[in-house]
Amino acid sequence: MERHNLTFVSEFYLMRFSADPDLQPVLFGLFLSMYLVTVLGNLLIILAVSSDSHLHTPMYFFLSNLSLTDICFTSSTVPKMILGISTQSRVISYGGCLTQMYLFVLFGCTDNVLLTVMAYDRFVAICHPLHYAMIMNPRLCVLLLLLSVFLSLLNSQAHNLIALQVTCFKDVEIANFFCFPSQLLDLSCSDTLTKNIVTYVFGILFGFFPMSGIIFSYYKIVSATLKIPSSEGRYKAFSTCGSHLSVVCLFYGTSLGTYLGSISSYSPSKGMVASVMYTLVTPMLNPFIYSLRNKDISSTIKRLHHW
Repeated sequence: MERHNLTFVSEFYLMRFSADPDLQPVLFGLFLSMYLVTVLGNLLIILAVSSDSHLHTPMYFFLSNLSLTDICFTSSTVPKMILGISTQSRVISYGGCLTQMYLFVLFGCTDNVLLTVMAYDRFVAICHPLHYAMIMNPRLCVLLLLLSVFLSLLNSQAHNLIALQVTCFKDVEIANFFCFPSQLLDLSCSDTLTKNIVTYVFGILFGFFPMSGIIFSYYKIVSATLKIPSSEGRYKAFSTCGSHLSVVCLFYGTSLGTYLGSISSYSPSKGMVASVMYTLVTPMLNPFIYSLRNKDISSTIKRLHHW
């Protein structure tokens, strides 16, 4: 498409997975099924935690909120994609694009911070077991949750304020199936300095620091676990972290690894695959990881099934 400087933009065009009409029903069925599994699976985790008094602990409090965030995170992008496939429409309004970007950053960032909070919870449980109940009291748990949401709101609001300053666009074609922040800012006619500053500053604040917190927590956890004399005790300590560590690896492996690995040879198709991995596949697999690796969750889900 020939590029022009567009001062007044009322809509953008999202990228489609395939222009082949024969593939559209297959893509529609595939993504709709995955979306429904994601929503139902995470709702099941929330229902299990809320219905069983034995699961009313800090770890499961954060897990249920992570499941709720996953539902919202996936719902910020995937329904629009499914609707676009069914109607063969790639159009998204300017206001709809900013709203989608706002929600994507909000819930994606909340997901990230909650994983860090959950790593801290496991660190306290294993490294300071005698003081766990006193440290991870209900007041602190709620405070950490509110802090996660507040920081995410600041992040998403900052992205939208910067996007609102853009008054001229080089193009209206977004190289993804949703309004990804950096790709939207790439369309700006203005200098890319602001976009680069935003990318690096918020990447450090909400990428590097949370990941560093998780790494530090698990460094302390591994150090403390290796000092346990019995192999049974070490296995029990590691097993309490298994589900969370699996989710962390899946989240960062898909969101950071795929994108950073394709920077040198970026293509829209790679970006689309990466986006599907961490906006849909990861939230879909999280409930399976926790239900299969966690005996408390799996037993509660079985009881709910028998009801």
